[in-house]
Amino acid sequence: MGKAPRRNSSRWLPRLAPGLAALLAYRRGDLPGDLVAGVSVAAVALPVGIAYAQLAGFSPVVGLYASILPLLVYALFGTSRQLIVGPDAATCALIASALVPLAGGDSERYLSLSVALAGLTGVFCILASFIRLGALADFLSKPILVGFLNGISLHILAGQLGKLAAVPVTAPGVVPATLQLLEQYADYHWPTLLVGLTAFAVLLLSPRLLPRLPAALLALVVAAALVAVFGLDQRGVAVIGAVPAGLPELKLPDVPWHQVDELVAAALGLALVSFSSMMLTARSFAAKNHYEIDADREFAALGAANLAAALTQSFAISGADSRTAMSDAAGGRTQLAGVIAALSIAAVLLFLSEPLRFVPIAALAAVLIIASLSLLDVRSLVLLLRFSRIEFAFAMLATLGVVWVGAIKAILVVLILSLIRFVMLSSRPRVDVLGKVAGISGFHHLANHPEATTWPGLLLLRFNAPLVFFNANYFKQQVERAVERAGDGLHWLVLDAMPITQMDVTGYFAVEELRATLRRKGIQLAVAGRYQEIMAWRKAHALDNDDTLYFPTMRKAVKAFLERQAGGEAGQG
Repeated sequence: MGKAPRRNSSRWLPRLAPGLAALLAYRRGDLPGDLVAGVSVAAVALPVGIAYAQLAGFSPVVGLYASILPLLVYALFGTSRQLIVGPDAATCALIASALVPLAGGDSERYLSLSVALAGLTGVFCILASFIRLGALADFLSKPILVGFLNGISLHILAGQLGKLAAVPVTAPGVVPATLQLLEQYADYHWPTLLVGLTAFAVLLLSPRLLPRLPAALLALVVAAALVAVFGLDQRGVAVIGAVPAGLPELKLPDVPWHQVDELVAAALGLALVSFSSMMLTARSFAAKNHYEIDADREFAALGAANLAAALTQSFAISGADSRTAMSDAAGGRTQLAGVIAALSIAAVLLFLSEPLRFVPIAALAAVLIIASLSLLDVRSLVLLLRFSRIEFAFAMLATLGVVWVGAIKAILVVLILSLIRFVMLSSRPRVDVLGKVAGISGFHHLANHPEATTWPGLLLLRFNAPLVFFNANYFKQQVERAVERAGDGLHWLVLDAMPITQMDVTGYFAVEELRATLRRKGIQLAVAGRYQEIMAWRKAHALDNDDTLYFPTMRKAVKAFLERQAGGEAGQG
């Protein structure tokens, strides 16, 4: 009797909380690696959390709150063993773009809107998991996501330039912002600029000189030490100030209901972009370490983590590629690394918050600029230009969308670009004229194999897509053009049905119109492949018999044609 609940939990627990199930079956041999990885992640997450809170317009402590409970919750509900969640540069840029116009300069309203936005994002992610929208991770193509993140990178870079020298920079875009910064050189606050440049030097040199130490943490420690030792905060160098000690208070968000409708679009965009970005990271490390992740459960885990962010009065979070890479490099192999990282950050808030007050804003700007440059993926752009100019153009359009209309509105731009790209690929698929290649099984495209064997009077075609409403007319046009090119001696047209995985009513009528056109020209239409499916479909829809010939395979269709041709010639003889 007493063991029954354990057997039942063994069935439902992995489905409800995959991470918790993995932790309950933890292997002690993984502990040393997870312990080192957790502390290493915390060392990176501390400065990054503070810097990203600054980027999003919050008190530094809010960035640390966003790095504790959300990380613990994801460790319980996520299917990735190594993914670290928390403040993310792209997500924070989107939050600021969405909330600044709504808050009207009121910091309390800004935080309230942020909490509501995180809660809505979490709810939408969980709803998406219930209706199995994990496939949305594949909707934003790699080129469009690269272009979007490149745009976010430039957006962050432009926003941080003025903080290095403590001068206001209001010009939009990287180039105008840089020019404005150069024009104001007489107004530079030189101690602030010196601190910022020192932080830059540490960020650039420490990976080479001290590769085992987290560069961002070291840069902030050096900059804070300069401020504390030389009293630079008394000489006009802006610092983050006192950071309240203690853990965040757990409470339900105070939702500004009259503005919820204005947050819905931003929450939907955040859910899509943060999930797509998170899945790229999670899948990369899952492939590297030879395990599988569940996209729908990842959606739910991201949603639960964002609800946890709302409960701790912080902001929306996502997967963090740099911290995940740190965990993997330090030997992290399970969700326990994330748990240890969260507990380490909590310990800093409880016992070591006092030194944080000396961290200068210019050093945070340096960290954010380096982080923004890490988002800038020039290598992928070069590869896209080499492999596909169309994909390169889509990436550049996504980047221009962020620069031109802003980060939040650019989400709509990238969605439209994704839809256009999908329609382009699906509505204009390649139509192959096939032949038989000696020594290779099957039938192959003549453009790739000009030596392939063809037969007079026979045309073999392959339409490489489902046949539905948005490509049915294109299908008919392409087949009719192929028939015209074949000339007057054509007797049979054989259509390979294997790539046609789906056909709607519009596609069916396109085939019927094609059949009627071919009949008038004295050409026999034959369909090869998916024989049982086609017969069952026709029977289910009570379709009358027509003069179309159906064959299980292309090989049998060609054999039937050749036998009929041989029989006809024998009869004439």
